[in-house]
Amino acid sequence: MNNLLCDPDVISDTKRLRDLSKEQRSLEETVTVYREYKSIIAQLEDAKAMLDDKLDEEMREMVKAELAELGKQKEQLEQRLKILLLPKDPNDDKNVIVEIRGAAGGDEAALFASDLFRMYTRYAERQGFKVEVLEANETDIGGYKEIIFSVNGHGAYSKLKFESGAHRVQRIPATESGGRIHTSTSTVIVLPEVEELEVELNEKDIRIDTFCSSGAGGQSVNTTKSAVRVTHIPTGIVVSCQDEKSQHSNKDKALRVLRARLFDFHQQQAMAEQDATRKGLVGTGDRSERIRTYNFPQSRVTDHRIGLTLHRLETILAGEMDEVIDQLILHEQTELLQHATA
Repeated sequence: MNNLLCDPDVISDTKRLRDLSKEQRSLEETVTVYREYKSIIAQLEDAKAMLDDKLDEEMREMVKAELAELGKQKEQLEQRLKILLLPKDPNDDKNVIVEIRGAAGGDEAALFASDLFRMYTRYAERQGFKVEVLEANETDIGGYKEIIFSVNGHGAYSKLKFESGAHRVQRIPATESGGRIHTSTSTVIVLPEVEELEVELNEKDIRIDTFCSSGAGGQSVNTTKSAVRVTHIPTGIVVSCQDEKSQHSNKDKALRVLRARLFDFHQQQAMAEQDATRKGLVGTGDRSERIRTYNFPQSRVTDHRIGLTLHRLETILAGEMDEVIDQLILHEQTELLQHATA
């Protein structure tokens, strides 16, 4: 693989170089674990051979203890190899585009959408990922009717792909004088970001309209047609972007979101055809599926798909999501292993 990556013909072919680099990254951990596994097997054989020699009782007990420890390591490595050899989601290494929208609950739902955006931003920072806002529609009290942003970093999709669905919050709104708990929801969509080579946009299939921005932006607002609306005619998918002062920048961002939505559109169609094989996995990918509840009075976060409840809502909203995400990944791997051995 290393020789191929150094081949001048490969280096000059951008697509092939990218594909081979991804393949090398995906194989590295498997190769490393397999080499470690072979080393443990060799050590086990050596230790077993020692038992056949004439050893004093103390040395024999030491070898037996070593055999027991090596046996445990062998089992752990075998389990890791089984997981590493499972069919991988081809999108796992990709960057993502996340769309959050306030749903049921008016202003409170929009405020919760802001909380979710902050949670994902802080989680991304903890992972070393980069966040870029692509489009935002803010409310007067600091919430978001809608916010679309990208998360860039190796493996971003593998970490965030289970976040798609309806997120429910239960809390007493600041505007509630009677102290009653209100329930509101925001929806999250996580899409793998795709490159131009992966989704080809034909000019005849898209219509681009420009209009004056309506949000923050200084003197250019309502005077310069910098905002862009892109319509994909065959599917009817529409993307608007007005965050940047430059029409060119807004167009680039809108096309990034459009490619991701088109890629997802075709994936959802394919998944619908394979629905029977997906029933056992975490969630269905249904955008309306309620996946998680955030209960402020009890400081509780419950993920309904795997029955996980944690009583540390504040730290999770502060971006400490590792336990939730790791459990979702583990659950998916367990389900896949069961399907593979069935």
